Formats: sequence, structure tokens, C-alpha cells
Amino acid sequence: MKTTFTYKHVKDCTIKGDFYPVEENNAPLIVYIHGGGLIWGSRKGMHTEQIKRYRQAGFNVCSIDYRLAPETKLPEITTDIADVLQWLQDEGPEEYDFNSDKIAVTGSSAGGYLALLSGTLPVRPKAIVSFYGYGNIRGDWYTDPSPHFLKMTKVPEKLAKQLIQHKTIAEAPIERRYAIYLYCRQQGKWIDYITALNPRIEAATIRKYCPLENIDANFPPTLLLHGDADKDVPYQESVNMYQALSNADITTQLITIPNGEHSFDEDMTNSTVIESFEQVISFLKSNL
Repeated sequence: MKTTFTYKHVKDCTIKGDFYPVEENNAPLIVYIHGGGLIWGSRKGMHTEQIKRYRQAGFNVCSIDYRLAPETKLPEITTDIADVLQWLQDEGPEEYDFNSDKIAVTGSSAGGYLALLSGTLPVRPKAIVSFYGYGNIRGDWYTDPSPHFLKMTKVPEKLAKQLIQHKTIAEAPIERRYAIYLYCRQQGKWIDYITALNPRIEAATIRKYCPLENIDANFPPTLLLHGDADKDVPYQESVNMYQALSNADITTQLITIPNGEHSFDEDMTNSTVIESFEQVISFLKSNL
């Protein structure tokens, strides 16, 4: 059903993707980017029901890895996303049967952020779908301690640093990495750990990695989905991105999940989630 490919080698780290084909020739391709605060996760985390629904709708699916932070910083992670899109355009058609002119990028949470960021890269997708992603990493929701995460068990800095590897990695389970993210959110240090930049002193550099602030006339049509009860990534982040895209006359749509929490789409038995996913498929068919 699936095959695994390597699109990049960095030092001793092999960065891979999983390709799920459909029978139709020259069908569009959906590239999925996993979440995990840029700190954990892998290409294997894509929901099997979502893969099934995309393929039933006639889309090839590709779920990718990228180097993880804090071992790798955001500029290099962004390079991985740029490189996989370049690989899919140049070399992918030699390996797989898909339409390289009809590629969409989707992602959830931090993957939704990277999906939005793909709209600013040299090789851009034809459409973007962001599940509870964010367009601005300079906001106080990331640079200030989070009230939500402060209610959880306090993570000491020593523990967070002990979990950081001494090598480059592109796959990691949440169990071994969540404490790093929790520490960052409790201390307002996510930007520090992910970029090694000071959000106040080096704001201009960080701004380069804020999709919200880098929208141009060629930004792809974008669908945003977000639960209005999200305690991790504020719902307002998608509202702000939607407003910015609308102001730039970019084709865009915001789907609000009433009382939806973070990772609402993991419940693919929920009628509201199923309906929203049907809207995703409709959006992709209209824009690919």
C-alpha cells in the first residue's frame, strides 16, 4: 500500500517520506506535515482514516519527516520543507505516478504552521490546508508562559535539557520529548529553543518565519480549520491568518469547530469532524 523514500541526508540523519498511491494515473498529491511543536513526531503519525478518505477522493498522499528541534533550528527545518517540495517536483515523478503540478500541503498544529510557511517558499504548493496551525510565532502566546501549561506538572530545565539529543534526528516519540515542549511553554521559551534567537532583540529575523507577515500575491489558496476551545494554539491565530489572507485577496476559508479542542481531527468518528473533512476534500478538489 505504501512505499518509503528518502528525500534528504544530513550528516548521519536520513529524512524520509511515506507515499500512499491511488490507482488513477497522474492524480493530485497531498503532502502531510505532522505536528509536535517541531520537537516530536514522525511521518507515521498521520491518521489512517484521513489517508483513507483522501485516497478514496482520488488523491495520492505523502506523509513526510523533517529534522526536529531543538537539535535542529527553525531555519534548517524550513529548508527541509523547501527541499521536499523541490524533490517532489524534480525527482518525485520519476519514482511515483502523480501530477507534480497539483500538489497541496496539509499539516496539523506545528505541521499546520509549516504548511502555511510553505506558501512563502521558492517551490510553493497549489493549495494549503492548516489544521489548528499558526501564522505568527512572535505572539505572546508563545513568548510568555502559558496559563494552560502552567497548570501541569512543572518541568525543570535540567530535565528538558537531558532529553535533547547530541545528534540530528528526524523522528521521535512524544513520550521522550513532550517534557521539552512543556518546559518551553511553561517558561515562554519555545522561540529560544526552536530558533536560538531572542524574540525581542532579533524580531526582524524571526519575522521571516511568520507566514502572516510574508503573504504576497502568489500565496496559495488556503483553508484553515481550528477549534474555538483550543488551549494549546489559540483559535485567534487562525482568525488572524484568515483576515490577513483575505486582506491580500488570497482565496481562503476558515472552518471553526464549535467547542473544538486541540487535535480535534483525531476523532474521525465525530460527525462535525467528518463534515469538516468533507469540506477539506471539496476545497482541495476546487483548487488543484
